[in-house]
Amino acid sequence: MSTTQPIKSKKDLFALKNFYLKNEPNLRNYALICTGINTALRISDILELTWEDVYDFRQKRFRPHLTLRENKTGKKTIIALNKSLQKALATYKKSLPSQKPEQYIFPGKKSPSLSRQQAFRIIKHAGMALKFPEPISCHSLRKTFGYHAWTAGANPTILMMIYNHSSFQITKRYLGIDQDDKDHVFLNLNL
Repeated sequence: MSTTQPIKSKKDLFALKNFYLKNEPNLRNYALICTGINTALRISDILELTWEDVYDFRQKRFRPHLTLRENKTGKKTIIALNKSLQKALATYKKSLPSQKPEQYIFPGKKSPSLSRQQAFRIIKHAGMALKFPEPISCHSLRKTFGYHAWTAGANPTILMMIYNHSSFQITKRYLGIDQDDKDHVFLNLNL
């Protein structure tokens, strides 16, 4: 079994992000991918999100932060909802006939929430249709967040905290840093 990698190319990332917006319109799937790449959450946590987790129905606006307890670690995490994610969720929300606060954001056709297998198929289908060189999975979204945060200058220690990793070694593997990334540092730092 191969280890899933982050989507490093910004061109590929934007193609994936917009696949279910433009290529095969499905706003639920579009919002699912946007949530994955903007929160660094595991798919199991994303699929359990309800509208009240991200939207304040009394004030009729998106919450500035998402607060949850991660399924795998049991640790509490607080995530700022950035403009890109709020825009994707707002676009999706407007397309729905109605939402109740306790409803799952990502419902399945026959169940209250998408299953992990359905989410995997959604993401895998987009990657295959876009002819990505390597297969992608739900975990690719989580790793993609970290890779692009790191290349934008985020402190790896903060990424370790965002991921709730117990060691920096795990975070290093998540970032998918390879020789090209190392070369980029050497070649662009002309002292």
